[in-house]
Amino acid sequence: MDELGRTKRKKPPHSTLEKVSELILPSIVHKFLFSPASEFPVARLFMGAVFGAFSGSALFLGLMHNISMSTFHRVIAGYVFVAACVLGGMFSSFFRCTVLLMFPSMLGSRGQAYLIVFVLHGLYQGPISNIQNNVQDVAFSMGCNIDLQISHSKIMWRAVTEPFVQVLQDIVHDNVKLQREAQNVSRQFQGIRDEVMGQYGYDSQNPIAAGNSTQEQYAAKTMMRCDYVVNQGIDRCQQWFSAKWEECMDTVKSPVINHFLCVPMKFEFLCNVMRVMTPWCKEEIPVEGNFGQTFDKLNFSISKLGEQFTTNIVLQKLDQSTYGVTDLQNEFRNELSRSFQEKRDIVEQIAKIVQMLLSFTFITIFTSAFGYAQKYTRDICFDNVYVTTYFRQIDTRRKRAGKRYLLPLKKAERSGFIDPWSLKIHPSEFKLVIAGLVQVVSLALFVSVILATDGILYHIFNIIRRHTFTEYSLTSSHDIRIDVDGESMLAKLLRKTIGAFNTTSKLDMQSSNQQCLPQPRALSQADYLWSVLPLLLMGLMCCLQVYTNRLRRVITTFYFPKREKRRILFLYNLQIQRRISCVNRLCKRLRRRQIPPNVVLSMLLSPLEWVGCRLCWCWVCEEFVRQSQAVQCPAPHCTALYCLQCWRDMSSCYVCSVYTQSEPQDSDSDTDVYYVN
Repeated sequence: MDELGRTKRKKPPHSTLEKVSELILPSIVHKFLFSPASEFPVARLFMGAVFGAFSGSALFLGLMHNISMSTFHRVIAGYVFVAACVLGGMFSSFFRCTVLLMFPSMLGSRGQAYLIVFVLHGLYQGPISNIQNNVQDVAFSMGCNIDLQISHSKIMWRAVTEPFVQVLQDIVHDNVKLQREAQNVSRQFQGIRDEVMGQYGYDSQNPIAAGNSTQEQYAAKTMMRCDYVVNQGIDRCQQWFSAKWEECMDTVKSPVINHFLCVPMKFEFLCNVMRVMTPWCKEEIPVEGNFGQTFDKLNFSISKLGEQFTTNIVLQKLDQSTYGVTDLQNEFRNELSRSFQEKRDIVEQIAKIVQMLLSFTFITIFTSAFGYAQKYTRDICFDNVYVTTYFRQIDTRRKRAGKRYLLPLKKAERSGFIDPWSLKIHPSEFKLVIAGLVQVVSLALFVSVILATDGILYHIFNIIRRHTFTEYSLTSSHDIRIDVDGESMLAKLLRKTIGAFNTTSKLDMQSSNQQCLPQPRALSQADYLWSVLPLLLMGLMCCLQVYTNRLRRVITTFYFPKREKRRILFLYNLQIQRRISCVNRLCKRLRRRQIPPNVVLSMLLSPLEWVGCRLCWCWVCEEFVRQSQAVQCPAPHCTALYCLQCWRDMSSCYVCSVYTQSEPQDSDSDTDVYYVN
């Protein structure tokens, strides 16, 4: 009957998880979860396959969704990966434990690393990309304004040159009329040429030197014409006297009387009076000093004008590349586009690397979980600092048996243990929280700088857009009227030439740089949320990772319960040995200490003694304690101070008392348990 009772007696649960499962889950499910692996073999294989399929699909999606791959290769790799996970879920509890350990790791430091990469990716997609687009928009706006200025300059230059070009074109169109007028001028000038160059009005038997200039030849001809006129006048005068003599003789018939009466008709010598004109001609010759030069030029011009008169307008369009205007403009635009494209390509490559890092972060999470499970099963001291349910059961059983027990822990021992159910953060865990918060604050400062830079640039570019709007008004009025009166040859020629300048043109154009103004884009609320929410989540994870890290031991305990029992037994026995040797260690440490702890800080706070608030520190745990709550050694020459808990644990001062007992001495072994993040 006793053996039957012992077989029916149920063992108490060794973990809180087992207790909760027994209370909540059906008995068959609880038995399936916590029974030995030899029971329910088919069901375990099936559930392992389902677990492997779901976990493999999730891992594959998290790993490959940011890696570029063709659909065919993605499907093949997915099937192979999921099949391997199914096999691992069916036959390896180590694999199942590693997969479950990934969830606490996601909320721990590995999850924070993923969020850091995610924040960097969000910064590229949000503010960094927005800054690049806004700067590029402003740069292209500058190029557009330059193009607009060049276009306006071309229009104004065209407005200036078009009237002149039109005048030249009108002259070309009147080519036939000008040719006719030129020939008419040449014909009319021929009379003047004959008058100046002709050999008449003098005795042509006296030749003129051919080498003389036109001025000298014309002056000589004029003198010869003057002499010729005088001689002709004398000859005609003499002929007149001769004619009158004969007429008088015919009228008076008396032979003697007619000679007396007609004798005045013989005064031919009076005709020589006309020779007085010869000196006058020499002195007062009517020829200007520059007549010959002017006639030569006019004669040459009229001769050329009389030739075949043609007009052609040749507009030489200067190659703008000579001055570098068009090439410089195109080069500026192309260089600007190329520069931005290069930077965009670099940033896109960085973004691809970040996306790949997001994918490979899952690998680091898996390796972290795998490493934890491996160290848990191999290193008995690894993360073995928890006062678990089984630890308490051992202590209760020893207490009932009257053996040495540990709970409650002494104050000096509490720093080496973690209560899984305590919300208080252990000092070893607090270091991890501080490190995570430092990362969060650093990343938050970086994100704030990027967001502030984007906001400042947006406001600057928006001010530029609102205050650089310019309206251009290009107006030009051109009205020329030249009237040439008269019907002379020169007047007609001038009307045909100068009259072509009678042109009228008007220009009235209104434009603005509206299309060239930059259009900066502000970040949307979604962009700010995608940049800020991961930071808040990281801050939350820094505090929660303390508790999620405690879940890792719960998961490994579920899959390796026998290993957990050995670890707890080792921890309990190790702490028993530590407590036995604790007294000797404290005696040695306190006797080596000659001065109280935190002497410098005590000296800085010594003025507080004047107001009745003295601060001191416990010599054992070195924690702050008020003077009213401190316990001083009753020995007259001992200055050691203790907190109430340490004094209660010690029950005597180890500084001044002589403590000897047959307790084991400190071991030289370096075996120690430790906490990991």
